[in-house]
Amino acid sequence: MIRAAILGATGYTAFELMRLLLRHPGVELTMLTSRQEDQPHVGEVHPQLYGRLDLRLQTTRVDEILAAADVVFSCLPHAASAELVKPLVDGGARVVDFSADYRLTNRAEYEAWYGVEHPDPQRIGKVPYGLPEWFREEIREASLVANPGCFPTSAILPLGPLLRAHLIEPDDIIVDSKTGVSGAGRTPKLAFHYPECNESISAYGVGRHRHTPEMDQLLAAHGGQTVEVLFTPHLAPMERGILSTCYAKLRDGVTERDALELLRNTYRDEPFIRVVDHLPATRHVSGSNFCDITVRSSRGRLVVLSAIDNLIKGASGAAVQNFNCMYGFDETTALL
Repeated sequence: MIRAAILGATGYTAFELMRLLLRHPGVELTMLTSRQEDQPHVGEVHPQLYGRLDLRLQTTRVDEILAAADVVFSCLPHAASAELVKPLVDGGARVVDFSADYRLTNRAEYEAWYGVEHPDPQRIGKVPYGLPEWFREEIREASLVANPGCFPTSAILPLGPLLRAHLIEPDDIIVDSKTGVSGAGRTPKLAFHYPECNESISAYGVGRHRHTPEMDQLLAAHGGQTVEVLFTPHLAPMERGILSTCYAKLRDGVTERDALELLRNTYRDEPFIRVVDHLPATRHVSGSNFCDITVRSSRGRLVVLSAIDNLIKGASGAAVQNFNCMYGFDETTALL
């Protein structure tokens, strides 16, 4: 059995991760950490796990984590994650990092968008991006994997193959995403308070959302050309899910059918990518690791739609898929 620790175990993504790992035949959860000094039992923090997991959340010490775990899932926020990831990887642990600390390949860009000095700059640009559909071989051998952001997952999976095949233009790409309130995390915030967000939909982070450079970077690398995405997220009055509607200019002579066939051929053997004829909806993928994709054409543009569960394919499910890849399990283990 592979011993696993989860850092920052109080949040929604950590709960989903525990739920998935508890049904994994090759994993034993041995440590959960939190900054709470009273060390509550996991059943108090996540009542859904009462009677299923007998662990207390403890404060974080690198030596104790290294002694207790072979693999570490870090659900800590940016900067705080890298501060712990660095000594853990140096000490021989394998790590799946949920934060943005290792996703970008340029230190200056990271520090400009996140407003902090990177705690582990020598690893920037050397950590595989945790999208097995694109980077499976690198992930298999990695000691550290950068779990993707939820919004980028919903956009780059459908757009990347279209850019690589030169079916769409790399400029003037618009990504419009709707997300559920769980994406903001478990810490109470006024904008996500039920009376504030129920029966309402609103944009946020317009022109400055931190997932923008992640989309630009991954799409440019995959498509082999400079890409600048105009990204606007919206908060929708639902618990979970992301629906992304992406707009791109079609190359001359390219049809909707061409784009759909390309996506089907690209992802034909991928267990979690479903290229569909119907219009995807968040309800269709809720609680699953699937990404549903389709396209429509209109007035010289391709409208590319995708739906994921932000907590599963956008976070914890992706982490388990990466773990499976790292340790040689079938990638669907604990996810289907």
